[in-house]
Amino acid sequence: MSNAVKRWIELARRPDIVKRSARVALVVGTLLAIINHGARLLDLDVDAEIALKIGLTYLVPYCVSTWASVQTASREQAS
Repeated sequence: MSNAVKRWIELARRPDIVKRSARVALVVGTLLAIINHGARLLDLDVDAEIALKIGLTYLVPYCVSTWASVQTASREQAS
């Protein structure tokens, strides 16, 4: 594994970045889950496929927030 990848993972695991990304995922993921799957959730009609999609609905904003935070932290450390 290259040093750049190791450094990226190290930054992504920083507690402040993990907490920020988790908060973003909770808020954005919940809103998107309600928008995209609200009717199925209200009807309690959630099968494995919908559960997977809901999980991904939370994972995507977590990844995007982590990526943005790591990019910012990398730039700050380079300065």
